[in-house]
Amino acid sequence: MSQPNPFKPVVLCLSGHDPSGGAGLQADIEALIAQGCHAAPTVTALTVQDTVDVSDFRVLDRDWVLAQANKVISDMPISAVKLGMLGSVEMVDTVLELMQRLPDTPLVCDPVLRAGGGGSLGKDDVGFAIRERLFPAAAIATPNLPEARILAELPEGSADECAAKLLPHIRHLLITGGHGDEAEIHNRLYCADGSRHDFTCPRLPGSYHGSGCTLASTLAGRLALGEELVSAVRSALDYTWRTLRDAEQPGHGQYVPRRLPLDFCS
Repeated sequence: MSQPNPFKPVVLCLSGHDPSGGAGLQADIEALIAQGCHAAPTVTALTVQDTVDVSDFRVLDRDWVLAQANKVISDMPISAVKLGMLGSVEMVDTVLELMQRLPDTPLVCDPVLRAGGGGSLGKDDVGFAIRERLFPAAAIATPNLPEARILAELPEGSADECAAKLLPHIRHLLITGGHGDEAEIHNRLYCADGSRHDFTCPRLPGSYHGSGCTLASTLAGRLALGEELVSAVRSALDYTWRTLRDAEQPGHGQYVPRRLPLDFCS
């Protein structure tokens, strides 16, 4: 009888379900498979959305979320945790309770507050709870600039201004670009020790659904594999850019990152 496959690091993902398959848990699963990790998906919310925008959502009862995650934590060694859509302050409390069982496990927080089309994915107090209570428990957060502005309560703030407001709450902050009209995308990693790392990449044509989920879950996977944080950020950004370069348009809306090769199942 053959022996089981070598151990793959397990990443616990707490995210919403996107029925279009472009973002949310499906993005997490595909990106983590591509890194050689095993995704353990815990559903936090159900959404009504397509590749353009979200029209409705429902946050799951916290007991259901706790039951899902605790069952996995009791069965598998968790090497990293990735957060996506939480949708409520109560879900922030749920994550903090779960992290008490996972001390020293890197937590990657993708503060999903709005869909790509602009639809809200939580009330205003969710952003405040994420900043004040969840950020201190995280290794890194990965907001795009519009999300960073919401979290920092700076509606017109630059990335540097938002980072100055947010860094007292978190060790590492990756603010992603791409929401202006610049020819190059500027992604900025700010660290609580005062250091900063800039990463640029060419702007690609079109708009994309699920790029933030892809980046955050890939980063969690690289950390689960033991990669140093700055290097893991670079690896995650490079991989995400490639998935956008090769993106597909399955419907009438935005492009969806191609996170797995075409011959993956062949």
